[in-house]
Amino acid sequence: MNPLLAPVSLLGALALYAIANDPKSTDDLTTSPRFGEWGFDMSGKDESVKPGDDFFAYANGTYLKRTEIPSDRSRFGNFDALAILSEARVHEILEDAAKNPTDATRKIGMFYQSYMDEDTVEKLGTAPIQPELEKIKSASSRDDLITLMADPGFLGSGLFGVGINADAKDATKYAIYMGSGGLGLPDKDYYLKESFAEIREKYKAYLTTLMTLIGWPEPAATAKQIIAYETQLAEASWDRADLRDRDKTYHLMTPAQLVDYAPGFDFVRLFKASGLPESREVIVRDNTAFPLKAKVFAETPLEVLKAWTACGLADGAAPFLSKAFVDASFDFNSKTLSGQPEQMARWKRAVSMTNGVLGEEVGKVYVAKYFPEESKRQMLELVNNVKAALSTRLDRLDWMGDETRKAAHEKLAKFTVKIGYPDQWRDYSALEIKADDLYGNIVRNSIFSWHHDVERLDKPVDRSEWGMPPQMVNAYYNPSMNEIVFPAAILQPPFFDPKADPAINYGGIGGVIGHEISHGFDDQGRKSNGDGVLQDWWTDEDKKQFNERAERLGKQYEGIEVMPGEHIDGQLTMGENIGDMGGVNLALEAYQAYLNGKPAPVIDGTTGVQRVFLSWAQLWRQKVRDEALVRQIHTDPHAPAVARVNGVVRNIDAWYKAFDVKPGDKLYVKPEDRVKIW
Repeated sequence: MNPLLAPVSLLGALALYAIANDPKSTDDLTTSPRFGEWGFDMSGKDESVKPGDDFFAYANGTYLKRTEIPSDRSRFGNFDALAILSEARVHEILEDAAKNPTDATRKIGMFYQSYMDEDTVEKLGTAPIQPELEKIKSASSRDDLITLMADPGFLGSGLFGVGINADAKDATKYAIYMGSGGLGLPDKDYYLKESFAEIREKYKAYLTTLMTLIGWPEPAATAKQIIAYETQLAEASWDRADLRDRDKTYHLMTPAQLVDYAPGFDFVRLFKASGLPESREVIVRDNTAFPLKAKVFAETPLEVLKAWTACGLADGAAPFLSKAFVDASFDFNSKTLSGQPEQMARWKRAVSMTNGVLGEEVGKVYVAKYFPEESKRQMLELVNNVKAALSTRLDRLDWMGDETRKAAHEKLAKFTVKIGYPDQWRDYSALEIKADDLYGNIVRNSIFSWHHDVERLDKPVDRSEWGMPPQMVNAYYNPSMNEIVFPAAILQPPFFDPKADPAINYGGIGGVIGHEISHGFDDQGRKSNGDGVLQDWWTDEDKKQFNERAERLGKQYEGIEVMPGEHIDGQLTMGENIGDMGGVNLALEAYQAYLNGKPAPVIDGTTGVQRVFLSWAQLWRQKVRDEALVRQIHTDPHAPAVARVNGVVRNIDAWYKAFDVKPGDKLYVKPEDRVKIW
């Protein structure tokens, strides 16, 4: 799915495919983990820490001390361990598909083989990208480069990205979206802040290496020119917090109007070359960046633009080329930017890429082998209980008026719930896969995916479609569909375990369910109604009340210094923080409704309410390398793990009572200053 249009997921990009209590603790990597006797790993707690001083460390401190991040990863925690479990399971599936293909598995087996055929990839060297490099070298104008960048089979960078998804203001039809880009570093901050000066020097070295590998003249001097060009683009780029704002990012224009609005870049040509109707209106996201970036593009010497285009191609293609490219890409994109010491084994990269290209084709086999249907039934029951909890809480809100409350109830009633796997699987029959052509497979998939999207432009929105395959450890809310989606791979311990104490399931997957439901009512999700339409359904007074609470929450998170000099961006992470706080509140409410007045058992000295909070904290057990943490703070709308625990509990009255938190404790917040939204 186009990153411009991605739904609101539980995790950021760092954890899409990556649970055991310890990464070295299990011999059978395809077996679901267990957590203690009743769903929580008591041995991972740190009793020397007061809950009210650092609840994250109290629940997870001993685990963090004994856990080492695997050398081929930039972080490790319970999400990542479950992703490693999924990775091992898919590896078995793909190995079998390659050796014993059937009609159902032949395509995934061939793609996996093409990735694992390192000898063929090595012999080809730069040959796979030579045709595109020759086009770049022979380009006589900026228009030639625009035509090339618009080719759906081109793996390099583009100055303006195009994607197709449901229209935010008419969720029954598809629309074309556009956003600006052009940056090789993760965010504008990496170009503009002095703290990233060392990374900029390493980026220059990386570009120099790429240009040397593709035989570009004067690689070092040209790399410096490319960075100067990208720095100008960075200065014109929006802050990520503004890119979250759904009101600021909806501007209808035709390509011809864009040419007038942002002279210097031929948007009509871009549309023609992309196979898009030139007369059709497009939704422009970061609109004010367009004229600034088009001007930079028009004023930059053509030879610099050609070198930038070639470098973008080499960077995008590097993982699928010879070892020299793979190593250069890893050294900068993983080691420098995320602190990952060692490259993942090739089979792991093959698994990840097969999941990315043929996700639902792999998912069919994964679900048949690893997902019990009973989990789907139990999960639906939990979802209904958490939805009922929000309904109850809506009726109790003292800051919301009756008119908005009624509309909120209507939206909640219209939520679509997807669990485990799609009812309709994606058809990959038109995608040609060859066992000895890795780069060709990647290009053909890019073209196939683009045509799939373009061909549905005038068709009704497919509400059965999923944005993640079943084997992905994640979950999401899609505002245009008003749907919550839980892939099969996340429905395992510590998130969901039929054998666990109920409080653990409510604090675990119940909190995740509540998180995704709360996204429908966070600072951006609340802007769509029950039909997924971006429109204002709030009274002015209720908007004011909501925004005041959201701002207070943002300031709380901005006060968290995650590492020296690095604070959480309260606006960038606002939606996820509201989702987390709503998730835990709803999980606790649903658990208490489940008890129906009956006392919860005391287990290992813990009460039921304590176990709900401990379960939520256990989800976020995670260690992360410093470089990856800095990258997350500057690019990810999700707060770091410690804040996803401590930032939430300090606003919930029941936590204070459950753990006897008193004034003077470091996390203590006065009752009148605690933020209460959902």
